[in-house]
Amino acid sequence: MKIFLLSRQNFKLTRALALVLLAATSFIVPANLSATPAPVAAMLQANLNINGLFAMEKAQRGRTMQAAIVVEIPDGYHVNANRPLGKYAVPTILKIEAPGGIKISPIVYPRATVHRFSFSEEKLAVYENRAVMRFNVTVPANYKANDAELRVHFRYQSCNNEACFPPATRDITVPLQIASASENVKRTNSAIFGGGSSTRRARRK
Repeated sequence: MKIFLLSRQNFKLTRALALVLLAATSFIVPANLSATPAPVAAMLQANLNINGLFAMEKAQRGRTMQAAIVVEIPDGYHVNANRPLGKYAVPTILKIEAPGGIKISPIVYPRATVHRFSFSEEKLAVYENRAVMRFNVTVPANYKANDAELRVHFRYQSCNNEACFPPATRDITVPLQIASASENVKRTNSAIFGGGSSTRRARRK
């Protein structure tokens, strides 16, 4: 009887060890069945720089202002486009939450470039280097506070030229300063929005 119990315990231990080894050697399925080992993927995952920018130093009450989320992608990496073409590719999706009746327009995604990579038999639409995702912010005329905070949720799948990595979500907050409609507000971030450094004049009553 003791021998039977010992064999059963050994079977359980062997099975548990097999499950651990299977998990340790599990693979990440990229855009089209090419794979990168999970421990390696953690080191190779692209380190994206994500920032929120506005076309004006402040948003005026009762008016609409241009805004953008700018994603800097390291050399040698790309992220799938919002419409990536490949049926296994995870699309980039940007969601923005705003408080107090502040309205966010639909996101305008940048034009993607189309490439064929060694890990995929399909051509893929991707973003490389810098991706600028644009939207408008409209502050209600009766908005009380002098500031607000936009909550940004950026869902993406990054890849290098060999394989793709697990989908990830980055959450950031973007502070927004708010001015009255009668306050003159300077333009900013002209490299993204154009318009130089001119001033938006106060709205005449």
